[in-house]
Amino acid sequence: VSDTNTTLSGRLRILTRREWLAQPPLHPTDSLYHPVPYVIISHTATEPCVKQADCTFFVRTVQTFHIESFGWWDIGYNFLVGGDGYAYEGRGWNHVGAHALGYNNVSIGISIIGTFISVLPPDSQLLAAKQLIQRGVELGKVSPNYKLLGHRQVSATESPGTALYDEIKTWPNWVEKP
Repeated sequence: VSDTNTTLSGRLRILTRREWLAQPPLHPTDSLYHPVPYVIISHTATEPCVKQADCTFFVRTVQTFHIESFGWWDIGYNFLVGGDGYAYEGRGWNHVGAHALGYNNVSIGISIIGTFISVLPPDSQLLAAKQLIQRGVELGKVSPNYKLLGHRQVSATESPGTALYDEIKTWPNWVEKP
């Protein structure tokens, strides 16, 4: 595996929990019913990562933080997308996330690694997020007429950052009201 997925026309690569050395969930998580009607985009509000080794370390750190600081059973996001252009499986397609209270059991939560208040993620990171959503549709995990939302639309938060929020408003299926 290359350290960075720089081929914008390349195929999406999802690193499995095993590949990023995830801890097992502390308890079984509830199953999602498919296809889900929502995709919710957030940002991690942290430093970005650009190399696979750094992104892998970061995803492991987020999992530990969610378990130890929040008392959750596992990492909260269904997926994370790194600046290396790869998607990282969190709770995955089949398990309820802990990313947007009131929407966890009807959505896939995708968190873009970094802080995007005034800057956009690299094109490869944006493309990987779009490809991930499309993969969910192709697999029947996400409804073909899903509603795309920014985290701030369903929670009192600045996430996914103003720059990224303005960007996702141009993506297919973004809606103003959940």
